[in-house]
Amino acid sequence: MKFCLFLIVRGPTPATLDPLLAKVPGLARALVHRPASAHDPYLNDGAPPSLALQLYFSEIAALEAACAGPLQALPPFLANATQQTMLVRQYKVPNPAPLPPEHCTYLVAYEGPANDLPAWHAHYLAHHPAIMARFPAIREIEIYTALDTAAGLPFPRATCIQRNKVVFDSPEALTAALNSPIRHEMRADYAQLPPFTGAVTHFPMQTRQVI
Repeated sequence: MKFCLFLIVRGPTPATLDPLLAKVPGLARALVHRPASAHDPYLNDGAPPSLALQLYFSEIAALEAACAGPLQALPPFLANATQQTMLVRQYKVPNPAPLPPEHCTYLVAYEGPANDLPAWHAHYLAHHPAIMARFPAIREIEIYTALDTAAGLPFPRATCIQRNKVVFDSPEALTAALNSPIRHEMRADYAQLPPFTGAVTHFPMQTRQVI
């Protein structure tokens, strides 16, 4: 089981946070996302966040300890940030080739709420990942569901019911996937989701793995 702390920033950010992140005990993986450009035939959700961090931990206690300890150094560097801790669900893809150092991630967030959250998740998880896995040249699929924690950072807590991402080698590969017939299948399945309200955002991001 894995846990992920999302930090989504819409404001000034430093050129790098690598030295700070390298000193966080228990941090299993750290991804830094910055804005990229790709074309989705269905959507244009406006300006992406200036920075998104995904900080992965294998134990929730390690995540909470990091939030109470070394990650407290982050707030002076991040303006207009939100935080959310989520449970990670990973899905297999046909060709999980090694990613280049700089690759492209399509970050999606469902703000919710849903009329019947368990039914909403059940439908999504039963149908959407299998369609995603058929995108040409897809490298990773992860879906995240909300999780309450006992510790956090001094940022507002986001309340998305779900986040997910699909990962490709480049913005060009993401654009090709979004303009393939699979995207139309995704949209048709989206229309079958149980009732929910709130915004859904989709942002192409250039991704670099720090740890």
